[in-house]
Amino acid sequence: MPRRDEASLFSRCRGHARNVIASGQQSSSFGGVRVKRRGFITLLGGAAITWPAAARAQYPRLPVIGFLSGATFETMREYVVAFQNGLANTGFSDGGNVAIEYLWAEGHNDRLPALAADFVRRKVAIIVAGASTPGALAAKAATETIPIVFFVGTDPVKVGLVTSLAQHGGNITGITVLNVELIPKSLQLMHSLMPPATTIAVLVNPANIPQTAAEREAVQDAARLLGAQVVILTASNPGEIEAAFANLVKERVGALVVSGENFFLTQRHLVVELVARHAVPTIYPYREFVLAGGLISYGTHFADAFRRIGVNTGRILRGEKAADLPVEQVTKIELAINLKTAKTLGLTIPAAILARADEVIE
Repeated sequence: MPRRDEASLFSRCRGHARNVIASGQQSSSFGGVRVKRRGFITLLGGAAITWPAAARAQYPRLPVIGFLSGATFETMREYVVAFQNGLANTGFSDGGNVAIEYLWAEGHNDRLPALAADFVRRKVAIIVAGASTPGALAAKAATETIPIVFFVGTDPVKVGLVTSLAQHGGNITGITVLNVELIPKSLQLMHSLMPPATTIAVLVNPANIPQTAAEREAVQDAARLLGAQVVILTASNPGEIEAAFANLVKERVGALVVSGENFFLTQRHLVVELVARHAVPTIYPYREFVLAGGLISYGTHFADAFRRIGVNTGRILRGEKAADLPVEQVTKIELAINLKTAKTLGLTIPAAILARADEVIE
């Protein structure tokens, strides 16, 4: 399937309602992400508005994928494209032989259980929990029969999504990335770029309890080996991000680690802007932060992970069982560096690190 024009996708969807759920009877296209309407539903303060059932019955029914995300469409549009590309690799196209419903919690993880339950009530064929541990847990709690494909940044065994990566049974499978496991190496990279920091902060989202707990522990263990103290900064909305940076100044933080939690990826432009304003050396989990002006990232290729969950979704649509698909652990790690930002911070990137970089922005 050809790659869709993301700028067009964004501009045509921008004016759309905040939380949209769509399904496979009636459709309107937003630059490649087709909004299918069993009901065009907006969730504003818990209210729902749907199209009449009689109108929906005019259209042939397609298998429906329920795509559940804690983010917004605007911040996830390129990953939606990657997911659809992965799905296309297995022979499925949105609006052709499958319909995709998108439901966005817009950073409010407390909405996810109700949204997952709504997908179950409407008997979608598969639920995809995209880049959200709370979303995956909500889907798992909502159904034991509908197949679930997740993408999480935490250990899925530790948080209770599956019993093992290889032979887990049940109705759930997915992709996990090494966000937490990469934290020690990330701090070592920061250590090699600048004088050792005596205080290291980690910016986490308290609404994602499993990932926050794991990242906090990993940073504390790694910082202890470097002889540094750790400050925990928390934020689950844009206003709290700004407040967290005010606290960063008070604590005289010498380096910052940004969580791999999806919320911060969706707010990457704000995070990078505040980092630049306070001139604190920061390492990020994804290259998207570096493209937005961040200093350095060390982590998984986010779009590729979405493509892979698209492939797994297609395999299940073709008849494979979620129980028979091992949970995949993404092991391809990328190092990205922004030399312009390094110059602004007065940092010289060692040649050895530049030679290892997968992407250098000059």
